[in-house]
Amino acid sequence: MGVKGFVEGGIASIIAGCFTHPLDLVKVRMQLQGETHVSNPAEQTVRPAFASVHTAARRGSIPLAPPQPPAVRAGPITVAVRIIQQEGVSAMFSGVSATMLRQTLYSTTRMGLYDILKQKWTDPTTRNMPLPRKITAGLIAGAVGAAVGNPADVAMVRMQADGRLPAAQQRNYKSVVDAIGRMAKQEGVTSLWRGSSLTINRAMLVTASQLASYDQIKETIVDKGIMRDGLGTHVTASFAAGFVAAVASNPVDVIKTRVMNMKVEAGAEPPYSGALDCALKTVRSEGPMALYKGFVPTISRQGPFTVVLFVTLEQVRKLLKDF
Repeated sequence: MGVKGFVEGGIASIIAGCFTHPLDLVKVRMQLQGETHVSNPAEQTVRPAFASVHTAARRGSIPLAPPQPPAVRAGPITVAVRIIQQEGVSAMFSGVSATMLRQTLYSTTRMGLYDILKQKWTDPTTRNMPLPRKITAGLIAGAVGAAVGNPADVAMVRMQADGRLPAAQQRNYKSVVDAIGRMAKQEGVTSLWRGSSLTINRAMLVTASQLASYDQIKETIVDKGIMRDGLGTHVTASFAAGFVAAVASNPVDVIKTRVMNMKVEAGAEPPYSGALDCALKTVRSEGPMALYKGFVPTISRQGPFTVVLFVTLEQVRKLLKDF
């Protein structure tokens, strides 16, 4: 209990985060696909200076260029191949330093705090913790962890998304430290917590669904004698927990990615005024299923991440049990 839970969770999270980083990068790129597409060009907001031209064009006095068809959405394999072709193999690890910092701050905090709450709330006689308490512990741990790790999360999203921007608009952060420093200097310290409400909501959903379902599924498998408490049980329970977490968190993750990645120019109105505005604009222009963009790489990443996380965690616990 105490520091040990944070150390165990931190080591497991960093290893899992680095292992699945390329999948996370593909997920982010897919979630940003079609962000600027407007399904009906006539509904596009026009600046006042061009309002008369636009109105005349709609009346037929000035020919209006036909609307461009929606861009074809690329799948995860296509996105990955395109990244490698256009940016090089090393681009698959863009922002990995931010991932390591994020896992150090966010996951270490949530895993350690969940472990503390789990031990405090476990029934001393049955040695079991009811599912509602597991979910509550996950919600609390996720919220605190996300608040601590949000600056690294913003930096990670931006570094992963940078390669999709035109060369003139790329931020070209050298490292996570450079990213955080430049954001604080150019956009203010508060920019480091941009999208924090979304990060916290997502982290609460992920932590509650991931950790609670892992513990619950693992206990059920062992108690019912389906498998013993070993590697097979850990892999089965962790993959199921990853699927539950992916389904629960993907919509919030899409909005979080877009809000964190938006470019705010001085004196200009930001693309989104907040999470709700981003969600409404996304659904209005791209349809409700846009909230599940990147789900295939999300589950492809969340599954292996959760498996590596919990399998590593169980092994680290065995190594550190005498400390």
